[in-house]
Amino acid sequence: MEKDLVKVADIEKFSIVDWPTKIAAVIFLQGCPWRCPFCYNQSLQDINGEGNATWNNVLNLLEHRKGMLDGVVFSGGEPLVHSNLAVAMKTIKDMGFDIGLHTGGYNPTALEKVLPYISWVGFDIKSPFEGDRYKQATGGIADVEKVKQSLGLLLKSNIHFECRTTCDPRILDVDDIYKIADTLNELGVKEYYIQKYRPIESDKTTTDADCEKFFTPQVEAYLKNKFEIYGLRK
Repeated sequence: MEKDLVKVADIEKFSIVDWPTKIAAVIFLQGCPWRCPFCYNQSLQDINGEGNATWNNVLNLLEHRKGMLDGVVFSGGEPLVHSNLAVAMKTIKDMGFDIGLHTGGYNPTALEKVLPYISWVGFDIKSPFEGDRYKQATGGIADVEKVKQSLGLLLKSNIHFECRTTCDPRILDVDDIYKIADTLNELGVKEYYIQKYRPIESDKTTTDADCEKFFTPQVEAYLKNKFEIYGLRK
Protein backbone atom coordinates (compact mmCIF):
# COMPACT_ATOMS: atom_id res chain seq x y z
CA MET A 1 0.00 0.00 0.00
CA GLU A 2 3.06 2.25 -0.37
CA LYS A 3 1.37 4.32 -3.06
CA ASP A 4 -1.22 5.38 -0.46
CA LEU A 5 1.22 6.57 2.19
CA VAL A 6 0.46 10.23 1.45
CA LYS A 7 -1.74 11.99 -1.09
CA VAL A 8 0.53 13.71 -3.58
CA ALA A 9 -0.79 16.79 -5.39
CA ASP A 10 2.25 17.57 -7.51
CA ILE A 11 6.03 17.30 -7.75
CA GLU A 12 8.63 19.96 -8.45
CA LYS A 13 11.50 17.95 -9.88
CA PHE A 14 14.22 20.53 -9.33
CA SER A 15 14.29 23.55 -7.01
CA ILE A 16 17.01 25.80 -5.61
CA VAL A 17 14.64 28.05 -3.62
CA ASP A 18 12.46 25.74 -1.53
CA TRP A 19 15.40 24.60 0.62
CA PRO A 20 18.04 27.34 0.80
CA THR A 21 21.55 26.12 -0.10
CA LYS A 22 20.16 22.78 -1.31
CA ILE A 23 19.16 21.35 -4.68
CA ALA A 24 15.89 19.60 -3.93
CA ALA A 25 12.79 18.02 -5.31
CA VAL A 26 9.56 19.27 -3.73
CA ILE A 27 6.59 17.02 -3.01
CA PHE A 28 3.37 19.04 -2.69
CA LEU A 29 0.87 17.13 -0.56
CA GLN A 30 -2.88 17.55 -0.80
CA GLY A 31 -4.75 18.93 2.18
CA CYS A 32 -4.53 21.80 4.65
CA PRO A 33 -6.69 22.53 7.72
CA TRP A 34 -6.18 26.30 7.46
CA ARG A 35 -7.65 28.81 5.01
CA CYS A 36 -5.09 31.61 4.95
CA PRO A 37 -6.41 34.51 2.84
CA PHE A 38 -3.04 34.90 1.08
CA CYS A 39 -2.60 31.20 0.22
CA TYR A 40 -1.06 30.63 -3.21
CA ASN A 41 -1.95 26.95 -3.22
CA GLN A 42 -5.69 27.05 -2.58
CA SER A 43 -6.23 24.06 -4.87
CA LEU A 44 -4.30 21.99 -2.34
CA GLN A 45 -6.48 22.85 0.65
CA ASP A 46 -9.12 20.17 0.12
CA ILE A 47 -7.75 16.81 1.29
CA ASN A 48 -10.04 15.13 -1.21
CA GLY A 49 -8.86 17.26 -4.14
CA GLU A 50 -7.47 15.61 -7.24
CA GLY A 51 -3.70 15.69 -7.58
CA ASN A 52 -1.45 15.54 -10.61
CA ALA A 53 0.89 12.86 -9.25
CA THR A 54 1.04 9.74 -7.09
CA TRP A 55 3.35 8.36 -4.42
CA ASN A 56 4.69 5.90 -6.98
CA ASN A 57 5.54 8.84 -9.25
CA VAL A 58 7.60 10.26 -6.40
CA LEU A 59 9.50 7.02 -5.83
CA ASN A 60 10.17 6.52 -9.52
CA LEU A 61 11.44 10.07 -9.93
CA LEU A 62 13.75 9.87 -6.93
CA GLU A 63 15.13 6.52 -8.00
CA HIS A 64 16.43 8.26 -11.11
CA ARG A 65 17.63 11.38 -9.23
CA LYS A 66 20.04 9.70 -6.82
CA GLY A 67 23.30 11.61 -6.81
CA MET A 68 21.65 14.59 -8.53
CA LEU A 69 19.61 16.02 -5.65
CA ASP A 70 20.67 16.98 -2.14
CA GLY A 71 17.27 16.42 -0.64
CA VAL A 72 13.50 16.30 -0.82
CA VAL A 73 11.12 18.86 0.67
CA PHE A 74 7.62 17.91 1.81
CA SER A 75 5.37 20.90 1.20
CA GLY A 76 1.70 21.54 0.66
CA GLY A 77 -0.88 22.16 1.65
CA GLU A 78 0.15 21.22 5.15
CA PRO A 79 2.14 17.97 5.22
CA LEU A 80 1.37 17.34 8.89
CA VAL A 81 -2.24 16.40 8.06
CA HIS A 82 -0.97 13.07 6.70
CA SER A 83 -0.87 10.35 9.34
CA ASN A 84 1.73 8.35 7.39
CA LEU A 85 4.07 11.27 6.83
CA ALA A 86 6.79 9.81 9.05
CA VAL A 87 6.73 6.54 7.09
CA ALA A 88 6.89 8.45 3.81
CA MET A 89 9.83 10.50 5.04
CA LYS A 90 11.69 7.43 6.28
CA THR A 91 11.16 5.73 2.94
CA ILE A 92 12.79 8.61 1.09
CA LYS A 93 15.51 9.12 3.69
CA ASP A 94 16.41 5.43 3.32
CA MET A 95 16.89 6.11 -0.40
CA GLY A 96 19.71 8.47 0.54
CA PHE A 97 18.02 11.87 0.49
CA ASP A 98 17.97 14.51 3.21
CA ILE A 99 14.47 15.58 4.22
CA GLY A 100 13.06 19.11 4.49
CA LEU A 101 9.61 20.23 5.61
CA HIS A 102 7.42 23.28 5.01
CA THR A 103 4.85 23.67 7.79
CA GLY A 104 2.75 26.12 9.75
CA GLY A 105 3.15 23.92 12.84
CA TYR A 106 -0.55 23.38 13.33
CA ASN A 107 -0.12 19.98 15.01
CA PRO A 108 2.84 19.62 17.41
CA THR A 109 2.09 15.93 18.03
CA ALA A 110 2.39 15.19 14.32
CA LEU A 111 5.53 17.33 14.06
CA GLU A 112 7.22 15.47 16.89
CA LYS A 113 6.71 12.16 15.07
CA VAL A 114 8.57 13.32 11.96
CA LEU A 115 11.43 15.22 13.59
CA PRO A 116 13.78 12.19 13.59
CA TYR A 117 13.80 12.20 9.78
CA ILE A 118 14.16 15.92 9.12
CA SER A 119 17.27 17.99 8.42
CA TRP A 120 15.62 21.37 7.80
CA VAL A 121 12.28 23.12 8.35
CA GLY A 122 10.74 26.22 6.82
CA PHE A 123 8.30 27.37 9.53
CA ASP A 124 5.58 29.80 8.49
CA ILE A 125 4.61 32.45 11.02
CA LYS A 126 1.26 33.93 10.01
CA SER A 127 0.84 36.88 12.38
CA PRO A 128 1.77 38.10 15.87
CA PHE A 129 1.28 35.34 18.44
CA GLU A 130 -2.14 36.51 19.55
CA GLY A 131 -5.08 34.13 19.43
CA ASP A 132 -7.53 36.33 17.52
CA ARG A 133 -4.88 37.57 15.11
CA TYR A 134 -3.69 34.07 14.30
CA LYS A 135 -7.22 32.94 13.66
CA GLN A 136 -7.76 35.88 11.34
CA ALA A 137 -4.61 35.00 9.40
CA THR A 138 -5.68 31.37 8.98
CA GLY A 139 -9.32 31.77 8.07
CA GLY A 140 -10.59 31.62 11.65
CA ILE A 141 -9.03 28.24 12.41
CA ALA A 142 -5.53 28.14 13.94
CA ASP A 143 -4.77 27.47 17.59
CA VAL A 144 -1.80 29.74 18.30
CA GLU A 145 -0.82 27.72 21.38
CA LYS A 146 -0.24 24.66 19.20
CA VAL A 147 1.84 26.74 16.82
CA LYS A 148 3.97 27.88 19.76
CA GLN A 149 4.33 24.28 20.93
CA SER A 150 5.56 23.26 17.48
CA LEU A 151 8.06 26.10 17.44
CA GLY A 152 9.22 25.02 20.87
CA LEU A 153 9.91 21.52 19.57
CA LEU A 154 12.12 22.94 16.85
CA LEU A 155 13.97 25.16 19.29
CA LYS A 156 14.75 22.13 21.47
CA SER A 157 15.93 20.07 18.54
CA ASN A 158 19.23 20.27 16.66
CA ILE A 159 17.38 20.78 13.39
CA HIS A 160 18.23 23.75 11.22
CA PHE A 161 15.10 25.84 10.65
CA GLU A 162 14.01 29.24 9.51
CA CYS A 163 10.91 31.22 10.37
CA ARG A 164 9.28 33.35 7.71
CA THR A 165 6.23 35.56 7.32
CA THR A 166 4.31 36.48 4.17
CA CYS A 167 3.51 40.18 4.52
CA ASP A 168 -0.09 40.42 3.39
CA PRO A 169 -1.01 44.10 3.95
CA ARG A 170 -4.67 43.20 4.28
CA ILE A 171 -3.98 41.52 7.63
CA LEU A 172 -0.55 42.79 8.72
CA ASP A 173 1.22 46.11 9.11
CA VAL A 174 4.84 47.00 9.82
CA ASP A 175 4.28 47.09 13.58
CA ASP A 176 3.09 43.48 13.38
CA ILE A 177 6.43 42.48 11.86
CA TYR A 178 8.18 44.16 14.78
CA LYS A 179 5.94 42.26 17.20
CA ILE A 180 6.69 38.94 15.50
CA ALA A 181 10.40 39.70 15.47
CA ASP A 182 10.37 40.58 19.18
CA THR A 183 8.59 37.35 20.10
CA LEU A 184 10.82 35.14 17.97
CA ASN A 185 13.93 36.82 19.35
CA GLU A 186 12.74 36.29 22.92
CA LEU A 187 12.09 32.61 22.19
CA GLY A 188 15.60 32.15 20.80
CA VAL A 189 14.92 31.93 17.06
CA LYS A 190 18.09 32.73 15.09
CA GLU A 191 16.82 32.98 11.50
CA TYR A 192 13.86 35.01 10.23
CA TYR A 193 12.70 36.25 6.84
CA ILE A 194 9.85 38.38 5.62
CA GLN A 195 8.40 37.56 2.21
CA LYS A 196 6.63 39.89 -0.21
CA TYR A 197 2.96 39.17 -0.77
CA ARG A 198 1.91 39.02 -4.39
CA PRO A 199 -1.85 39.44 -4.67
CA ILE A 200 -3.73 36.22 -5.29
CA GLU A 201 -6.19 36.11 -8.16
CA SER A 202 -9.20 37.06 -6.06
CA ASP A 203 -7.45 40.11 -4.54
CA LYS A 204 -8.31 43.01 -6.85
CA THR A 205 -7.53 45.89 -4.48
CA THR A 206 -4.03 45.43 -3.03
CA THR A 207 -1.41 47.51 -4.84
CA ASP A 208 2.30 46.93 -5.22
CA ALA A 209 2.89 49.94 -3.01
CA ASP A 210 0.84 48.24 -0.28
CA CYS A 211 3.07 45.18 -0.55
CA GLU A 212 6.30 47.16 -0.65
CA LYS A 213 5.74 49.06 2.60
CA PHE A 214 7.33 46.27 4.65
CA PHE A 215 10.60 46.39 2.73
CA THR A 216 12.33 49.46 4.08
CA PRO A 217 15.74 50.16 5.60
CA GLN A 218 14.04 50.64 8.96
CA VAL A 219 12.53 47.15 8.92
CA GLU A 220 15.80 45.65 7.72
CA ALA A 221 17.70 47.37 10.54
CA TYR A 222 15.18 46.09 13.08
CA LEU A 223 15.58 42.50 11.90
CA LYS A 224 19.36 42.83 11.81
CA ASN A 225 19.27 43.80 15.48
CA LYS A 226 17.17 40.77 16.40
CA PHE A 227 18.51 37.82 14.42
CA GLU A 228 21.81 36.20 13.49
CA ILE A 229 20.39 35.50 10.02
CA TYR A 230 17.61 37.54 8.47
CA GLY A 231 16.34 38.57 5.07
CA LEU A 232 13.79 40.48 3.04
CA ARG A 233 12.59 38.24 0.25
CA LYS A 234 11.06 40.13 -2.64
